[in-house]
Amino acid sequence: MADLHDDLDPVFRGLANAHRRRILDLLKDGALTTGDLAERFPELSRFAVMQHLKVLEEAELVIPRRSGRRRFNHLNVVPILRIQRRWVSGYAGGWADALVALKAGIEETVEEDPTESSGSVA
Repeated sequence: MADLHDDLDPVFRGLANAHRRRILDLLKDGALTTGDLAERFPELSRFAVMQHLKVLEEAELVIPRRSGRRRFNHLNVVPILRIQRRWVSGYAGGWADALVALKAGIEETVEEDPTESSGSVA
């Protein structure tokens, strides 16, 4: 039986939760301490935020750096770019071409039909 796991599984797992995606959104603007992140999620305990950070760290989406007693969490976009290259770009090309062809076909049809109104209501 083929192995269904690949090295992107932890990244997809990290992105599968809304709280973890929100953490990544917050880190886009710069590193935040674990305490700073916990303050932004009043519905979660500090421990829950730490668990989410652990999943993100295992996926290499977050890189922690210690400075004294503080832990700064930095966003690492490389795994997201790997997903984009592996999955999104591979599928987007065909769809983009199909949409461009569809648009051109619709525009041709509208130009050929002189009875077609220009969007005004009679």
